[in-house]
Amino acid sequence: MMEEKVIKKLKYDVKEEDNSKLPFKRVLAYASTDTAGNLLYCTLTSFIMYFYTDVFGISIASAGLILLIARIFDALDAPIWGLVIDHTRTKWGKNRPYWLWLSIPFGLMVFLTFLAPDLSPSAKVAYALITYIVTGMVYTGVATPITAILPNLTTNSTERVRLNSWRSNGGMIGYLITASFTLPLVSFFGNGNDKLGFQVTVGIYAVIAIALLLFAFSGTKEINTKSIKSIPIKQSFGAVKGNWPWITLVIAFILYWLGNTSRTSTLIYYAEYNLDNKNLASILNGLVVFQMISITILPFIVKRFLKTHTQIIGFAIAAIGQVIIAFAGANASMIIFGWIVASLGTGIAVTLPFAMLSDTVDYGEWKTGIRASGFLTAIGSSFCIKIGSGLGSFFPSIIMEKAGYVANATQSAASLAAIKFCFTWLPAIFFIVGAIVMLNYTKYEKKEEYVRNQLL
Repeated sequence: MMEEKVIKKLKYDVKEEDNSKLPFKRVLAYASTDTAGNLLYCTLTSFIMYFYTDVFGISIASAGLILLIARIFDALDAPIWGLVIDHTRTKWGKNRPYWLWLSIPFGLMVFLTFLAPDLSPSAKVAYALITYIVTGMVYTGVATPITAILPNLTTNSTERVRLNSWRSNGGMIGYLITASFTLPLVSFFGNGNDKLGFQVTVGIYAVIAIALLLFAFSGTKEINTKSIKSIPIKQSFGAVKGNWPWITLVIAFILYWLGNTSRTSTLIYYAEYNLDNKNLASILNGLVVFQMISITILPFIVKRFLKTHTQIIGFAIAAIGQVIIAFAGANASMIIFGWIVASLGTGIAVTLPFAMLSDTVDYGEWKTGIRASGFLTAIGSSFCIKIGSGLGSFFPSIIMEKAGYVANATQSAASLAAIKFCFTWLPAIFFIVGAIVMLNYTKYEKKEEYVRNQLL
């Protein structure tokens, strides 16, 4: 009798803690994870192709090959990291220890990726390939817990939305810093030597990111992790069977990253070669702050519309912005306007899938009886980001290479046309296809309340 009373009291205490408003320090600590991740990984995805071709001296064909090979490894490491996290048990929890263990390796590997040592052409390719692959693997170990930990931070759905909004805005701050200040800092520290400029700039980013991840580790707290049992690896894969909302969301999210990365990775080429205004790239990147507007009002939007329809709206707005840029020609004002419109759309399209992943985990448990949150969120977040961002750079590299792009030279008409297509129309195509794919999600979203009630 006494034991039952103790158990009831413990459950009541946990329920009270889970349903109360989280301390601001924990919210801020959680938000800092994405700030750190985007500060380094967005630097990698936004500038690595330009760095390889115009700074490190690797041909665009070789750069594209590096990005393609790295995607094969990405297809393997994301599920593995998910399984590892699902089977992790420490006194700190199952997710947050990885921010402690991998913070320094993550910062160090991104720095080494932009080190650009003086090597032979073949050795440069080998060095770039190895550092890029290892950096991507370490990033997955850092990023996967960011999404997987959310159900373990609180059981209060309102607080989860609050945490995800803060996390998204934290990520936008990280992206804003690298998008707005990387090229000016490279110019400032390099003073004409872009190789040195990138080394110093990325080194500073790495130190900041490491500090933020350590703060995230110390400032967050996982709950109820002892009650969550590890599941066999075979069962983790079984959680995918019949989980069509998860499959739909994964495909759509990959399409988002394909579109967004193709526009960000080719922006500097378009500004420098098509517009003869390299500084415009920093200005446009700085306007990514408009994503924070759509992210901030997103919780209010989803109260009036289905999450599925909101995601489709985000894709559509992003595509419209890209079309505006395509018809803007050399009109800087119209290009800026189109970029702002597209940023408002991408702010929605990049944020909602992270929140929707938790719903697909619930659906998988209802459908199969297996709750593989780490495995499903690893593929649904880190895998999508890396596959989409990697191929989002790879496809433009192939198109530009076939059109005859030559680094640091006057481009041919065919090359300029290829750059424009990759910067404007290619992202629009990916966004439109993503919106079409999301149409399949509507019927599953309408069953969410029923699924949650069945799991009680």
